[in-house]
This record gives sequence, structure tokens and C-alpha cells, in this order.
Amino acid sequence: MPVITTTIRFPSRALICLGIVSFLWGTTWIASRQGVFFMPPLQLAGIRQLLAGAIYVIYFACKKLPWPKGREWYIIGVLCLLNILGTNGLTTWGVKYISAGLGAIIAATFPLWMVIIGLFTSRERIPVAALKGFLLGFAGVCIIFYEHLADFLNPAFLFGISISVTASWIWALGTIFTKKEARDFNPYFSLGFQMLLGGVALLTGSYASGMAIPLTEIPWQAWTAITYLVVFGSVFGFAAYLYALQRLSVERMSVYAYINPVVAVVLGALIFGERLTTFIIAGGAVTIYGVYLINQALRKVNSGGEPAETI
Repeated sequence: MPVITTTIRFPSRALICLGIVSFLWGTTWIASRQGVFFMPPLQLAGIRQLLAGAIYVIYFACKKLPWPKGREWYIIGVLCLLNILGTNGLTTWGVKYISAGLGAIIAATFPLWMVIIGLFTSRERIPVAALKGFLLGFAGVCIIFYEHLADFLNPAFLFGISISVTASWIWALGTIFTKKEARDFNPYFSLGFQMLLGGVALLTGSYASGMAIPLTEIPWQAWTAITYLVVFGSVFGFAAYLYALQRLSVERMSVYAYINPVVAVVLGALIFGERLTTFIIAGGAVTIYGVYLINQALRKVNSGGEPAETI
């Protein structure tokens, strides 16, 4: 996505917004986990995306921003498939079978997949620091799942892990596609269309497959989760994100990606009684540090900084 740069006049407000994003997007894992207790996950994700997308599209349409044209619709369609259907749909489905904390940590590993994809598709050599980060991140994941080895015999747990890892891999593809193809038009207006189209597709699929319940049978607990995801996760969360993005460096903005899993793990333990063990704490810390090394190495290359050691 292109970064909008402006004069930094209120860095303190921007930092507050960054803190809000770091916290709110961590809590969305808890809200999703709460919602899937009471309704089918794909239906929940569909309603959330439909409502949030409608808000975005109406807002930008009222501001009379130019609508996407021509090939931009193709890009929106691909990003809808990758980011909304593939990533959000599968992560919401995943937390029905695994803890919110595990889901958040797995989602945070998408830079590991970017390194693997880059090894096979990029013409440029991968920085050694990125490969070190990948190895650390992989080691952290192994630490996390060491005490869950027996759980892999549980088909439901295995399914939840599998689709969550797939979602992380798809998010990596979406990130790479965004960098290559979605540079020349408003990414935020397009986000509304991605959500809107993705919501329609998720709801159509959930009803067609029988994985949905009548709207009148959705309990208040699920509606509360949906409302929180729309208002705080999508509307307020992205508003704070955009404000901070316009005023802070990319390096500072990346902090939220490391805080989100911590918020999800801690709140998951406090609210749902999810296990917060030494293996999860240590493995999560190692994984996030590995992701940090990858991000730093790739960012230095992309920004044209000092030449990094490559292989």
C-alpha cells in the first residue's frame, strides 16, 4: 500500500492512535473467539465484513472520491479473495477450534512465509538477517507447539491449526500482491469494496453450504461480538491506523504487529481461561523476535538502505 506522508505536527496524538491500534486489533481475536461460540464462523465473518465494508464505501462515496476503474477492479477482486475470504474468513473459522492467543501468534508469522515465497519467486537474494529471523521464528513456533503435540491427534485442533496457518500464508501472498499491484490508487476506498464484496461472498457461501443460522436465531452475545468487530476493529481501529500511518514512520507503525499477539494471549487467558504456559510465553517471544528481524531486514532492502548480507 502507498504511504501518505504529511508534516508531523502532532506526534503524541499519532502515538496514541498507534497504541489504540495495537490494543484494539489484539482484542478483535477475543471478540471473534466470543462470537464463534454462538454462531457459525463464516457467517460471523461475512456479517462483519458486509457491515464494515458498507460503512467504508458510503463514507468515501460521500467524500466524492473517484471510484475504482478498469484494472483496479481486478486488483480489488484479488485482494478480496486473499485478504477477506482467505485470511479473515479462515482466521475467524480457526479460532473456533484453537485459542485466540494461538490464532494471533500464528497470524503474526506471515513474514516467515514471505521469506519462503521470496526464496522461490524473487530474483533478488534474501538478506541473511531475514533467514536468521525465519529460523528463529520457526524455532519459536516449535516451542509453542511442543506441549500441544498430543493435541494434534484431535481432528478439530488439527483442523483449526491448519486453516490458521493457511490464512497466514495467504496473508503473505496478499501483502506481496499489494506491494506489486496496488500502488497507484486509493487503498482505503478499495478496502471498503474488498470488505463489502468479501462479506457478500462469505455470507453466500455460508448459507449455500448450510453453515449458517437464521438472523433471528443469532444470540445477543454474537451480535455484541459482531458490533465490537465492526465498530472498534474495523471503523475506529482503521481510523486510528490511518491517522498514525500519515504521521509516523513505517518502522514505528510496525510495532502494532508485535503487540497484537501479546494482547490476544493475555486477554485470552484472563477472559476465556486459555492456557498461558511457559512454552507459549517463550515461544511467542522468540517467534515475534524472529518476525522483527525479518521485517527489519526486508525494510532495509526495500528502502534502499545499507547493503545487507545476502545469500
